[in-house]
Amino acid sequence: MRLDGVLKRRIRENLVAYAFMAPALIVLAVFVFYPIIYSIPLAFYDYSGIGESHYIGFDNFIKAFHDEEFWIAIRHSIQFVLVVPIIQILSILLATLVNKKLPGISIFRVLIYIPVVTSMIAVSIIWNWIFDEGGVLNAILMNIGLLKDPVLWLGDANLALFTLMFITIWQGLGYYMMLYLAGLQSLPPEMEEAAIIDGAGRIKTFIKIKIPLLKPYVWFCSLMSVISAVSVFDVVFAIKDDGGPDNATLVANLYSYRKAFVNFEFGYSAAVGVLVSIVILALSVFVFIYGRRGGMSNNE
Repeated sequence: MRLDGVLKRRIRENLVAYAFMAPALIVLAVFVFYPIIYSIPLAFYDYSGIGESHYIGFDNFIKAFHDEEFWIAIRHSIQFVLVVPIIQILSILLATLVNKKLPGISIFRVLIYIPVVTSMIAVSIIWNWIFDEGGVLNAILMNIGLLKDPVLWLGDANLALFTLMFITIWQGLGYYMMLYLAGLQSLPPEMEEAAIIDGAGRIKTFIKIKIPLLKPYVWFCSLMSVISAVSVFDVVFAIKDDGGPDNATLVANLYSYRKAFVNFEFGYSAAVGVLVSIVILALSVFVFIYGRRGGMSNNE
């Protein structure tokens, strides 16, 4: 009888949990999972949204492999992975900084996290104003004598992509900072105290004790950051929706979007999406295997 009661209580608790998750799961199923599943067979059709669709096999994939713009977009998306180590290092340092009981530290944490939840459209307006040829950044640098002429941060093909990378670092810094902050606060304080008593300084304690204990968080955050980097879209679309100048900011998801909603090549766009997913999967598997071999799981 006691086992029956425990089983019924667990079933009731599970039902309550699923009831709370149901609204979010329904939204994900309708707007995320269904489009993903639907797009896979669509990649094998010539479909423009108007008229009949025709099965064309792997022609869309072959077209992508022979399209120079597709490879430019893939290369730029992979280049965004360069932000991963930068944003992880900065996030760890920032999390260490805010992991202190100081007056107003909670407000500082909120301010750092605000870009994560801020609308990318609003953010793009601000950054366009900052990086404009006559914007505030050029004005400051010219006033202090670091520049003689204004720099085309978003208009120069050699600088535009790196400028967008900087914006993604700014936008995602607060998110990873909070994850690392949670990791730091879960560490046993006794280990740090023992190291300090033994004569280890703050820097040595941070490198030798905190960083190794944070490996599972580094692993997870790096994996999420790689996925976000390769699938970047919103910041590029909001600031440089044409992929310019000279395709310098054309990334894979923007390329797929333009093929679908500008050229109305929905079948081809779906094929590009599948190929981008394969690239993301390959990079994610690499990070996952590297993390496991490096002892970054909780079980090692």
